[in-house]
Amino acid sequence: MKILKYIIISSLMMALAVSCEKGIDPINAVTPGADTSAPVINISYPLEGTLVRVPETVASIVILCSASDDIELKKVVLQMDGADIASFDSFKDYRRAALSYTYDNVTDGDHVLTVVATDLSGKTSTSSVNFKKVAPYNPLPGEVFYMPFDGDNNDLVSMVAAKKVGSPTFGPGKTGQAYQGATDAYLTFPATALTNPEFSATFWYKLNGTPDRAGILAICRPYAVYNDTTRFKGLRVARENNGAKQNLFVNFGISAAEVWMNPFITVTPSDTWMHIAITISATKATIYVDGAVVKEAPMDHAIDWSGCTSMSLMSGKPNFDYWNHFSDLSMMDELRIFNKALSAEEVTSIYQMKK
Repeated sequence: MKILKYIIISSLMMALAVSCEKGIDPINAVTPGADTSAPVINISYPLEGTLVRVPETVASIVILCSASDDIELKKVVLQMDGADIASFDSFKDYRRAALSYTYDNVTDGDHVLTVVATDLSGKTSTSSVNFKKVAPYNPLPGEVFYMPFDGDNNDLVSMVAAKKVGSPTFGPGKTGQAYQGATDAYLTFPATALTNPEFSATFWYKLNGTPDRAGILAICRPYAVYNDTTRFKGLRVARENNGAKQNLFVNFGISAAEVWMNPFITVTPSDTWMHIAITISATKATIYVDGAVVKEAPMDHAIDWSGCTSMSLMSGKPNFDYWNHFSDLSMMDELRIFNKALSAEEVTSIYQMKK
């Protein structure tokens, strides 16, 4: 009986194996072909011209890069200022390596990161970026937020990074790098330290008219909590089409009413950078473009920030999108926020910094 049982079990296993193989094509080896191309390298961070600002004398950075080859990678080497700092020769995907490496010895001054990738046939590619570690930022009088967008989304006053939604990138800025908008992309940042009864914001802006409307800067109450379309709280900066041109506007709440400055300028989209400064006191709001006053509005109440806990950059989302002011594909650079209403002289000074 025991022998018969083993025979039956063995027969069933063979039958299962045969049935499992039915309908399945055999696996055939495929010749990879000739190795015709050298590896391709992409460096995501640091970018060319990145400025590293941290309080520490010696900083750590996370190097992000990738290398790919048409046949197979053999080795990827990271170099800092000409010296090897890391080497990789084992990859989950033999044709592509996505690498993240923490380098903890960045001193003040100029640096060159070089990535060298070699494939199995010995072809080698090299890619380099120049970046710099600079001294900690010294804020201007009354400045509570400064984001230069030089290869990262860090506020240099608090040394806190904005939360990134989607995949915004960086491009050539008014100075160094600048925020480059993308579809369904924007930044958010806690607004607690930014909401003062007196308020100013300054930034450089290069307008892309597509899409035909978008949010630029919004400090609002959470829409999911308050369902707030009264706009009696917080501040909104956005744009909308006006034929072939764009109207840029500011709206803010003063407790039981809202103030509209719409438009404060109407412009044709172009590759020209413009400098925008918004200053709000308890009695007056003033908007400057390229250092000149373009709009003023009297006020009988200070701006009301009740419940405004976060700031959105380059989109109305998530709290000011009920009129389809979604992500802005324009560029922004040198964003500064102050806990006071800037004077005309201060606006001119900031404008002249990067003119």
